[in-house]
Amino acid sequence: MHIIIIKRRLIKKYLIGLAIIILVLIAALIIEKNAKSTFIFEKKAIPIYSVETKDKKIAITFDTSWGGDNTKPILDILKKEDVKATFFLIGKWVEAYPQDARLIASMGHEIGNHSDSHKEFTKLSKEQILREISSADAKIMGVTGIKTSLFRFPEGTYNSNSVKVVEATNHKCIQWDADSIDWKNEGYQIEYNRVIKNIKNGSIILFHNSGKYTPKTVAMLIKKLKSQGYSFMKVSDLIYKENYILDESGRQIIK
Repeated sequence: MHIIIIKRRLIKKYLIGLAIIILVLIAALIIEKNAKSTFIFEKKAIPIYSVETKDKKIAITFDTSWGGDNTKPILDILKKEDVKATFFLIGKWVEAYPQDARLIASMGHEIGNHSDSHKEFTKLSKEQILREISSADAKIMGVTGIKTSLFRFPEGTYNSNSVKVVEATNHKCIQWDADSIDWKNEGYQIEYNRVIKNIKNGSIILFHNSGKYTPKTVAMLIKKLKSQGYSFMKVSDLIYKENYILDESGRQIIK
């Protein structure tokens, strides 16, 4: 009799233990499912890198640095080739080179905000980011009369939070998918090859106004791309304003 009671107790304990294990596994599955749902809901915010389009159209962009450098030679080439580009200006650069900023605007090129002092946005608070953007906007407006609607992160560095903060100021965040890396001053042929191999419909190209070889690289690139049937657009004319999604690479795809 005692043996039967002991066996029953052991079976009871086993069943209770089994039930606990099953409940733990069910709870783990629920948590995992909720975590995945949260991840999908909180999809990482990223800038626009390029645009999906059947048309052979692209955009050339220039980031200003800390000097006037090759701004005027670049503008002369763009004028000669009848190409409009987008220039992302730093607020402090506009203060230092107001004549260059006005010249860019007077020639019909697009102007975007590149922050006021080129600080890394991933290290700034929300308030600091807002000050960087508003200060640069005020300086650009004061010198050129232009209100910007595009923004490019200093050093191209961002995180989901900084993208959301910038977008809340009614600026679209713009990156690039073809980088000349002209700031390294490695030579126009290297810069040209680096860009040309990455070009596709809807590409956004990155140059800087301070690159030693940038004017020659830009001239070569424009001639080559024109011969291939490409047309050049300002970024705001290239990108979609609504009814689009961004894939994982930052490429705009129309819905």
